[in-house]
Amino acid sequence: MTVACAAPGRRPSADEILDTPLPELLAAWAVERLSTSVTDRGFFGAVLERRDGRKLLAMPVNRPALESDTVARYLLAKAFDVDLPDMPPPFVTSRP
Repeated sequence: MTVACAAPGRRPSADEILDTPLPELLAAWAVERLSTSVTDRGFFGAVLERRDGRKLLAMPVNRPALESDTVARYLLAKAFDVDLPDMPPPFVTSRP
């Protein structure tokens, strides 16, 4: 799948979020990924928005690859306001 570059006012589609290889998705939308040392098993990750509007995806280390990929995509969908169903408990998202 080819991902269109982020453009003002555009957001990724659900298909882009779900089907694009994660490194390509992050690059196309200028999302910086970093590993966090948060060890709380209830913390699955976070998306932070910088003052300039760029997004930062913070993900805990040492999690299974499938969990990390799934949660990253879900968090990105929430951050870009892409319509996807909510994940079941224990996953809870919130906005400040």
